[in-house]
Parts: sequence; structure tokens; C-alpha cells
Amino acid sequence: MKYNPNEIEAKWQKYWAENQTFAAENNSEKPKYYVLDMFPYPSGAGLHVGHPLGYIASDVYSRYKRHRGFNVLHPMGYDSFGLPAEQYAIQTGQRPEDTTSVNIDGGVDKEGNKIAGYRKQLDKIGFSFDWGREVRTSNPDYYKHTQWIFIQLFNSWYNKNTDKAEDISTLIAVFEKEGNANVDAVCDDNIVGFSSSEWNAFSSEEQQKILLQYRLTYLAETEVNWCPGLGTVLANDEIVNGVSERGGYPVIRKKMTQWSMRISAYAERLLQGLDTIDWSESIKESQRNWIGKSVGASVEFRLQNSEGSISVFTTRPDTIFGVTFMTLAPEYELVAQITTPEQKAAVEAYIEKTAKRSERERMADVKTISGVFTGAYAEHPFTKEPIPVWIGDYVLAGYGTGAVMAVPCGDERDYAFANFFKGQNGMPAIKNIFDKDISEAAFGAKEGFQLVDSDFLNGLDYKKGTQKVIEALEKINQGKGKTNYRLRDAVFSRQRYWGEPFPVYYVNGLPQMIDAKHLPIVLPEVEKYLPTEDGLPPLGNATVWAWDTKQNKVVNTDLVDHVTIFPLELNTMPGWAGSSWYWMRYMDAHNENEFASKEALAYWENVDLYIGGSEHATGHLLYSRFWNKFLKDKGFAPTEEPFKKLINQGMILGTSAFVYRIEGTNSFISKNKISGESVQPIHSDVSFVNSSDELDIEKFKAWREDYKDAEFICDDNGKYIVGREVEKMSKSKYNVVTPDDICNEYGADTLRLYEMFLGPLEQAKPWNTAGISGVFGFLKKLWRLYFDENGSIVNSEEPTKDNLKSLHKTIKKVAEDIEGFSFNTSVSQFMICVNELSSQNCHSRAILEPLAILVSPYAPHIAEELWAQLGNSGSISTVEFPVFEEKHLVESEKEYPVSFNGKMRFTIKLPLDLTAAQIEEIVMKDERTQKQLDGKTPNKVIIVPGKIINLVG
Repeated sequence: MKYNPNEIEAKWQKYWAENQTFAAENNSEKPKYYVLDMFPYPSGAGLHVGHPLGYIASDVYSRYKRHRGFNVLHPMGYDSFGLPAEQYAIQTGQRPEDTTSVNIDGGVDKEGNKIAGYRKQLDKIGFSFDWGREVRTSNPDYYKHTQWIFIQLFNSWYNKNTDKAEDISTLIAVFEKEGNANVDAVCDDNIVGFSSSEWNAFSSEEQQKILLQYRLTYLAETEVNWCPGLGTVLANDEIVNGVSERGGYPVIRKKMTQWSMRISAYAERLLQGLDTIDWSESIKESQRNWIGKSVGASVEFRLQNSEGSISVFTTRPDTIFGVTFMTLAPEYELVAQITTPEQKAAVEAYIEKTAKRSERERMADVKTISGVFTGAYAEHPFTKEPIPVWIGDYVLAGYGTGAVMAVPCGDERDYAFANFFKGQNGMPAIKNIFDKDISEAAFGAKEGFQLVDSDFLNGLDYKKGTQKVIEALEKINQGKGKTNYRLRDAVFSRQRYWGEPFPVYYVNGLPQMIDAKHLPIVLPEVEKYLPTEDGLPPLGNATVWAWDTKQNKVVNTDLVDHVTIFPLELNTMPGWAGSSWYWMRYMDAHNENEFASKEALAYWENVDLYIGGSEHATGHLLYSRFWNKFLKDKGFAPTEEPFKKLINQGMILGTSAFVYRIEGTNSFISKNKISGESVQPIHSDVSFVNSSDELDIEKFKAWREDYKDAEFICDDNGKYIVGREVEKMSKSKYNVVTPDDICNEYGADTLRLYEMFLGPLEQAKPWNTAGISGVFGFLKKLWRLYFDENGSIVNSEEPTKDNLKSLHKTIKKVAEDIEGFSFNTSVSQFMICVNELSSQNCHSRAILEPLAILVSPYAPHIAEELWAQLGNSGSISTVEFPVFEEKHLVESEKEYPVSFNGKMRFTIKLPLDLTAAQIEEIVMKDERTQKQLDGKTPNKVIIVPGKIINLVG
């Protein structure tokens, strides 16, 4: 009976689907365990063998937990909104909803290309997903709840006194009763105070504008990364080296009115929460750095010859007497107002130039020094001396206040800036306030010094100086102690089509929320996915995109009368909107009325194990934690943190193939023949290359028109040998291996085992298709323990001690490895076990039945078939995991080396419980001993029970 993986796998995948084998229950007497994968974006490229690595690991763990008696939720869905689908639609003229659907479900695209579809690819690998809970973020029945969460954020404010989000009605009640003097909220800067009587006298529009300054999601003019080529705002992580990651278009900084979210309100809770979760220290550190907590003081520098002031945040208030100039971000709102006529042209030119550099680029560039003097001066809070005000792109508008007090003697960047512009108008000499030499470099330490030339701070150190200067600033009302965070409010608007529509319409320019009972507000049809001719987002092309407040529905845009019919928001939500709460939807995926019921949320609570890429450290993972904490504040989420344990799987790398074209010719020379020629390495599709690195020349020539007449200089044996290099697996490098090909040739169980066998889950490792045949051979050897060519050879014989030892070693090892996420060493143990059982000629049911269960999490199809062929009914997936018994690993015998004068001559197997005298008696009677002694009597017999036997003399 031959092992036929394709037949077996198709059979059991059909069985699982028909019987909903992996459907989780929302109420169960079993303990719950929730395993989550970062769900994929369904791009047109489909899956390559690198994508399933994390999914296979989570599936092994999910299956193991079912064997351990847990009610396991292991769902899957698609993060199906986003820029790639929209760009593809623009390029090909297809609707993004159509291309997204084909990419998920399979089919034929507009150009006639057959698309396998993510779903079919995933099913082919045999994952134990609960497909009954599938979500797609672009489906209206999903994003209606994303819209609802947005409304909750709009209708909330952050109360610092209770340290949580509260309904906006509680804030209005305070305003009505006592005004805003005693309100301690996370809100806009420069809030104007008002009394209760003033509040009650304000018009509705005035009240709405004030409330926007407090809401957790709000409209504001914000510095954004604007990409004219894509016609949209980009997040920092969508920009590489100053251009868009997708398309390579230039990105500039510009101010736009955008929706933002006050994630900054949760900065401290996001920081403290890291101590309560089991994540890698590197991810935690990334988030700590992104949140960027700093303790110091805010200081107000009043402007000379102009109204207003410049507020700065500094972690070194003790150095205030060392301030010699100030630097503002080029985008700082007062720059135009304070710039003198003489400096106007230089300042405007500099602002235009820096607008073309991304924030990330400016932060990373520590070598380039640039700036312009504004001509304005501020006043030192204590000495009243004039301090020149500069602009420089090393200061960011969104970090801190967008202004710094420059203390060159104590800060390297200020020191470099001051020296670079030394002697120019507006750049004073560096002042030293430390009892240290600064002739060569700034002194940045916080200890080991005393302050000098610092007025009332003279003789103090950092700690005492900081305390005293804060007290002095508070006395003159020009500063106070403050904790600052680098974390900025998140821009939540995108000028794209393919995203969640906002449930917002505008009355006199002020946003109004559509009542939740009318959701979803469905994305309208548009003819073009590009911005309008006058620069509006793509939804500006929609002909049916206005809100009728009488009929409570979307109507034709031409009907807008600003009386009962109003314009709808033209921006859409960013890609992270739908992914910031999706794990909760899986808990109750078909609930039409709420994103999940209280009962479902209370049962599943949060994710026990989350597996995904580390590239989401400061994006998705931070936003998800923010939304979860907000929903906890509002009484919806049951826990403060969404993900208890997080594991980042490493990348599977591709092994690229290179051919070598002699420069200036159409001749390609074999790698081994290169000898001084100037050659250009060119990627070849890896499918043209065999395991011996030999190129199929005819296939390569047929690949591209410009290669069909190419000449090939081969080795002496007529072979063309390619070069190899390990790189990221990518279509552009032609080194992609699809899981479909592996499954078709070797079976999904082989793919699963091989990916786990490649190395530790969290490390990057290269793919080598040549190595997969060894794993396939292992599965065939496993099969032969159960069957020969005539059928089953399993018997009911009592297992031997060696049989039991092999089995229980494996039970112990596999359980420990899975619990410790060391999947690669489990596969090694399976191979050892099967080799041992084969050499022991073991076909005992008592051994082979539990062995099938052990293999099941890794190679579920073959395990199911073995289980069924052994006469069992139902699926193996929930059968109890074998119990490890220590007694089977306790050695009862020892194979002793028997030595004569220190030289080992033979071995003898003896029970371990024998005494030295008993061992001596047995050894002396052994005929091999008599032969060695040849009638002589040894002078000495040395015996250490359990270790050595040595006859001397």
C-alpha cells in the first residue's frame, strides 16, 4: 500500500470542511485558547513558501492545544482594504473590489490570468482554521463596525483625573456647570478658558468647535507626508529614502486638514502595559522608543518686538543659562509672522527645500547641517537677554513643541550647528556653563559637573539645578515641570478610494456623525480612482455621495442644498483602521448588531498567542493596543491588552540564480569560466535551474525576446552553471517558490514539516528546494511502519522496552518543543524515532497509535489517514495527547565495556541493580574473559557499578 499524499490530503481536507472539524465554540466547558495570525493582505502575487511559515507554526500549536483538551479559536481573514489594490485598479482599469475578490477566492482577472486565490492556497496546506469566522475588512458587514468604533472615538474625551476615555456628554455637563477651568483633559494646545455662563451662551457651532479640541478623534490642520504621484497622504512606514515605497514617487511635507486620533492620550498606559505582556524585548523596546517618554520642563520664551511666545520642552532645564539661540522647525506656525523682511527670501527658500524631505529622512540625517536665521529674537526668561531665533530641519514640528532651546555647550547637535554658522549674523558665541572643557566637543553628561556662570544655579548639579529652575520658572509663570512623549497623534485620513468611508457629513464645515443605526455607509461607485481635477480625493468623483438627513440615506451629490442634504467626507480611513480591532470580530463574526457580544468577548477575552512579522512593531501593534484600551474604557473590551504572547517569525529567504552577461555583448558565460571578463550579473528565474545549479538554456532563451539569440559559453562538460545568492524572496528577483508546486509534487505534510525543520521559528533562513526530498523520504518511512505493499502490517504484539523508550522519548521531546516553540527540533526527533522503530522492526499498535497523534500537529493529513486505517472513527484532531511516563526512560541495563589492562576487549549488557561482587562473578565466568586471561588470574579486578569493568595483571 503506497503513500499517496495528494489523494490522502484531498480526502481529509474535504472531510474537515464538511464536518467543520475546527469550528470553535463560544461556550464550552473546555478551557479556551485563542491563536491568531496577522492576517494577510490579498495582493495579486499570491502566496510564496515564505508566507505560510508563521501560519504553519500557529497551526502546529493550535492542533497541539486541541489534543491537550482546549477549545481552540484559530481564525483567518483578509486585510483587504489598502493602497496596493487601488494602484492596481488604476493601472489596469479594474475595480479594486473585483481584483481583491479574485485574489482571495481565485478566478480569472481582466487580462485572462488565472489566479489561484489565497483561500485555495491556504486550504491546500491543511490549516485548522475556523473558516466559519472569516472576515474581510473591505466587506460592508465588517466595516460598519469600524465606522461605529470611529463614532465612539468621536463621542469621547480623555479625562486625566480618571485616566480613561469618557463619553463627551460628561464633558458637556462639566462645561454647563462650571466651564473648563478645572477640566484636566488630553486636548489641543492653547485652549481658551470660559465660564459656564459663557459656554451656555455660545452658539451650537461655537460649542462644536470647542468640543473638537477635546474629542479623541478630531479634525485639525496637520503636517503630513503628501505624495503627489499617488495623490494621497502616506504613513512614515510607507516611505523609503524620501520616496513612496509603492511606485517610488517623491514625498513632500505639507499641511492639510485631516482626521487625527489622540493616541497620545494613551502614551503612559501603552508604556506601562508593555511590562504585563509576553513579547520579545526587541519589539517592546521599539515601542518604548516610539512612545519616547521624557521628563523635564516646558519653558516659555517671549518674543521681542512681537506679540506671542515660543514654548519649548527640554529634558535639561538646568542648562537654561547656556541657551545662546533657538531653533524652530521650518513648519512652525509662527515662522512667517516673526521673520524679518531682510530674511524673508532666505527663509521661504529654505522652507520650500525642506518640504521635500520626509521626517524620517530628516531624523536619520545627522551629518548634514542646514538652517536659516529668521531675524527675530526671543527673550531669556531670567536674564532678559535677546536670543536669536533660527529655523533648522533637524527640529520636527510634530515632536515636542517644534522648537528647541539650543545649548551648544551641552548638546552635540546644537554644538555642531553653532560652529557651522559661527560668525554669521544671528549666531552668538558658545557659552560654557559647565566646569568642564568644551573646546573640542559638547559636554552632555548628567553627572560629574557643577554649573557655573548660571546665576542662582551656580554650584548645583543636574538634579538640584533642575528642581530649582522649575521652581523659579513657575514663580514667574514662564514654565513648569512636565513629562513629554515622542508619540504623536495619528493621522487618520487618506486621500484614497479603497478604504473605509467615514460616517461623517458636514454642516457649515463642521463634522456630524451619522447615527449608528444607519450604518454601514457603503463605498460608492466611481469611474476613476484618481483624485479629481481640482485636487479632491477620489470620492470627489462619486455622483452619489451626499447625506439626506430626512431620509437618512446616501443620495445624489447634485441634491446638496445645505439645508437637509449635506456633503459627505471625501477622505477614507487608513489601512490600519480595520486591522486595529479584527481579533474581536473573530470572536463573534456573524453578529449583525454589534462588533461582538459581551458574552463572546467575556469568554475569549483576548488573544493567547499572536504570530506575525516584526515589521508591524510600531504600526499595527501600537494602534491595536490603543483601540483595545479605548474599547476597554468604554466597557466593550474585557482586557487592557489585546495580545498576551507575541512571536515574530523570521523570514524565509530565496536562493536567487544569476547568469553572467559579458558587458557590451549578448553572450553569457558560465560562472566557472569567468576569468577577468567584465560581466553583468542578471537574475534568472529559479525554475530554469536544477539542484546542481545547471541552467536550462532553452527555457532561459524562450523567457525574454532579447535573450532568444543569446550565446552561452559553457563549462568544458557543456553545462552552464549559474551563480547563487541568498536574498529576500520576491517576484522581482525571480526566486519565488510557490507552496502549490511543493504541495503538488511532495504533499502539504512535507511542506509543513520542511518549513518547521528549516531552523528556529524566529530566525531568517534560506529556502532550498533540494532539501525537501529528505523530509518526503521521512514521511514514506513513517508510512512503512504501518503498511507494506499488501496493506496494514500493524499488530497487537506487546511493545518491547526499546519500543517504549523510543516512543516516550518522543512524547517528552515533542511536548517540550511545542510548548517552547522549538518546532525544528521536534521534526528531528520524529526522524530519530522512526529510524529507531524501523531498526527495531516495530509494528505494535501500542506504539504506532500514539505516534500518529504525536505527528498530527505537524503532518495532519497522514496522521488522520493512519488513525483511520488503524480502525478509529472520527478525526484524530481532538484525541488526547499521549502521556509521557518517566519509567520508560529509566535505564534498567548497562552495556559495560570490559577492559584488560585498560584496553577494551568486549562489551557485556548487565542489569544496573547488580553489586560489584555480582558483576565480578558474571564477568569472570564469561567465556570471553577466560579466553583473554588464558588460564591466568588477574592481580586486580576494578569494578564501578554503572561505569567500568577493568581486569589488571
